[in-house]
Amino acid sequence: MKVNTFFIVTRYLSSRTSNRRPYITLGCERGGANKSRTKPVVDDEEEVQVKRQGPYGTNKCGCPFKLKGEQIAMCENWQVFVHDGRHNHAIGVHTYSHAQAAKLTEEQLIQTEQLKKSHVPPHNILRFFWDQNVGCTVRYCQKIYNVVAKIKKNRMHGRNTVEEVLYLSAKRGYTVFYRNC
Repeated sequence: MKVNTFFIVTRYLSSRTSNRRPYITLGCERGGANKSRTKPVVDDEEEVQVKRQGPYGTNKCGCPFKLKGEQIAMCENWQVFVHDGRHNHAIGVHTYSHAQAAKLTEEQLIQTEQLKKSHVPPHNILRFFWDQNVGCTVRYCQKIYNVVAKIKKNRMHGRNTVEEVLYLSAKRGYTVFYRNC
């Protein structure tokens, strides 16, 4: 069995209206065009194009692959039409660069939370996932940092940093002196 590593994403999803049947448009992850990396700057009454700072790589290459699905009028079944079934790029060899494939699973999220409670650094959490699973798609430590930040934010229950310090101090019996301005 041959496995292709093309990733299909939702381009457009219509809502149900009284006049129209709902439909969905699917396309290749690499479809579309990359954004312009220049911005106009006026210097001495002359407009100059200056490159923007930031990451320069993109996965977009204008892939024309497109599917459209429509709901059949009298039932809950869907009909799929292929608008363009070809890709204008090579099949990906590695899936770890794809956003959908590199997400942490529910089990990995729970393990990350448990390891972070044990004060394990994020790079060691990533190493743990690599050692545990040979086919692990998580390749970058930034994903672990993002999950840890989300865990911290959920734990704070909407309090800002100062409020969290005051809350934890009161909870653990510390005396805190501060002045109101």
